[in-house]
Amino acid sequence: MPQTAASARTVLVTGSSGGIGAAVAHRFAAAGDRVAIHYSRNREGAEATRRALPGTGHALVSGDVGTPDGAATIVTEAIDQLGTVDVLVCNAGIAPTAQNRHVIGETSYEDWTAAFRQMVDVNLLGAANLAWAVASRLIERDAPGSIVTIGSRGAFRGEPEHPAYAASKAGLHALGQSLAVALAPHNISVTSVAPGFVATPRQLPKLDGPEGDALRAQSPFSRVGTAEEIAAAVFWLASPEAAWCSGTILDANGASHLRS
Repeated sequence: MPQTAASARTVLVTGSSGGIGAAVAHRFAAAGDRVAIHYSRNREGAEATRRALPGTGHALVSGDVGTPDGAATIVTEAIDQLGTVDVLVCNAGIAPTAQNRHVIGETSYEDWTAAFRQMVDVNLLGAANLAWAVASRLIERDAPGSIVTIGSRGAFRGEPEHPAYAASKAGLHALGQSLAVALAPHNISVTSVAPGFVATPRQLPKLDGPEGDALRAQSPFSRVGTAEEIAAAVFWLASPEAAWCSGTILDANGASHLRS
């Protein structure tokens, strides 16, 4: 149900030019929230996301999440255009690909260190800097808020071909739990979603190729997740009703990986 103008929130979704980020942006907009769409390079995709959003008053912001100045600029631009940021969704990240594969014993030291530097800068430090900037403004306003980070199943099961990815996502989960404790006195909740394999446009070649059946077989549902399912989880975690779940890492992987 759409929110009233008085209850509508302002939401910054990083990496929302497509895939999970675009689905998250649409989910908030459908509820009456105003959303800042962020992109790093894909302006065309970001503009398409904004055009597809229900409602009005949405914004478009750009910047490099992987640098301190870039993260600060993203938040500043979002606040300049929306007036406030009540909800931050840290979705921007570097995902595993054939190009950034870095198996120990097969990868040069130069490529190994470059993979870790890039993934930690974007997936972990970028989220930390964005969270600092948004939380600081919420504290200044004495306003409640929510931060949701997009982690990964890989943080728990391991990613032997992309260990930097798994390490950065494990760090992201730990960051979220630390911030949950630190920000609870300010009425700011912090949670994480840990998706499994998701059928985003970027992953469709894998699903349509020889790996497809094995990927679907990872889950007892015999399918992979959808961006809309991850967006639904993010939307609920960012809601006031979920504030008591602050510190949670929500598995969204179709029972493809169970942890104790």
